[in-house]
Amino acid sequence: MERLDEPLFSDLSFVVDAGRALRLSGRNGAGKTTLLRILCGLTPPTAGDVRWCGEALQRCYPDFVADLCYVGHVPGLKGDLNPVENLLFHTAGRAASGVSPEAALARVGLPPECEETPCRRLSAGQQRRVALARLLLTRARLWILDEPFTALDPEGRGRVEALLGEHLRGGGLAVVTTHHHMELESDRVVVLELDDGQ
Repeated sequence: MERLDEPLFSDLSFVVDAGRALRLSGRNGAGKTTLLRILCGLTPPTAGDVRWCGEALQRCYPDFVADLCYVGHVPGLKGDLNPVENLLFHTAGRAASGVSPEAALARVGLPPECEETPCRRLSAGQQRRVALARLLLTRARLWILDEPFTALDPEGRGRVEALLGEHLRGGGLAVVTTHHHMELESDRVVVLELDDGQ
């Protein structure tokens, strides 16, 4: 993959198995977000392909999207909607997990008094918690998370790590970009270091 005719990375090959997380590491500008966008099918690779369950992504994209929950480094919330309304909007038409928006918000540590507040009035950390609550509302097997710990305090980071651990132990898989060391079982996390021009 290239940016301004300069290679971000090349000859990159990896597999993420059920029950495992791939942590992408590297300095700013190394291509972590670009790689996530390629994995999600949002940016086409300049060479090679992405496969889901052994099949090229372009041939199984609807099934792949149904199995994907992507949370970007920008929370992606509608500012005039409150947290519950945002979660209902983002999960419309998806296979529901059976967890209510209110229960999901409680799991990520959003105070109950914030549930009726327009998201534009929430702090950056509170907005991050709302965005991450989406993970609990669908049955997605693949979580792709771009800097999920941004703006979170230690208690919030612990909650996200606990959710990730539960997801992996249940057979889910995740690809995560972060500069933060994740407190997960070591045999469940593989680290891929991206350096410019890899």
